[in-house]
Amino acid sequence: MEAKALEKLVKYYRENKISHAYLLETNNLEKCFLELKTVIKQIFCQDEYSEKCSKCNLCNLVDQNYLPSLVIIEPDGMNIKKEQVLELKKQFSMVPIYTKDNIYVIKNAEKLNGASANTMLKFLEEPEPNIIGFFISDNANNVISTIKSRCETVKVYYDNHELDINSINNDTYKDYTNAAINYLYKLEVEKKDVIMYNKDVILCKFKEREEIKTIFKIILIVYEELLNKVMGFENKFSFDNLNNLCQLYYKDILKRINLVIKFIDDIDSNVNIELLLDKFVIELGDYSE
Repeated sequence: MEAKALEKLVKYYRENKISHAYLLETNNLEKCFLELKTVIKQIFCQDEYSEKCSKCNLCNLVDQNYLPSLVIIEPDGMNIKKEQVLELKKQFSMVPIYTKDNIYVIKNAEKLNGASANTMLKFLEEPEPNIIGFFISDNANNVISTIKSRCETVKVYYDNHELDINSINNDTYKDYTNAAINYLYKLEVEKKDVIMYNKDVILCKFKEREEIKTIFKIILIVYEELLNKVMGFENKFSFDNLNNLCQLYYKDILKRINLVIKFIDDIDSNVNIELLLDKFVIELGDYSE
């Protein structure tokens, strides 16, 4: 399912067919979260919803996370703690304010630990009327099974680049593609310390932010092709010198995809590119151990 799957939730709600809990499996957690907030605004807007709604204050309350009937839970440190779920249950013991239903959103749902997940199960096993839950995860394989099995899963995947597997093989992108493949080979196959390589090879030849971004868009394509191969969607992985990566598990490839997406997002900021590249090498190294 594509990202437009979220739009269907508005239709389900208006037809009284919405489930009490959804697991949103995505490759871009923040983008999915923002689109979910748009869905919530469409559901609850007291007038006809528009992107620049000025007739009511509800959309503004959603944007600012101030709507009393909308509770958003994020990890507190490494995990989502039991106390956060208990506070949610306490808040939802009261009737909704401004809206027909209470809605909770659990970001990074894979960070629910045993205690917090067990506390959460009462919402899911004995769903109360007028409560809707959304669990968002970019690592759905690690969401606790008792949570996952009680949610309806919606896959929300985004196209994070304008390049594709065909365009990167033409002469326009030849240098970028070669740089991307060599970079991955040193990181993933030779497993060398590539921090010096960042400065002496990548930054020496590619000096503009857009050039570095193009290299990482191609790296993203490689990982997506690898994900297709591992999931059985493609018969051939067309980067022969990276065939060792086919041994990676689905969840490990997804971690790499999310790391590259974050790098592409961050490079548009004013962060020092050399520091950003070094950070990427270190974090990818943690996944490779």
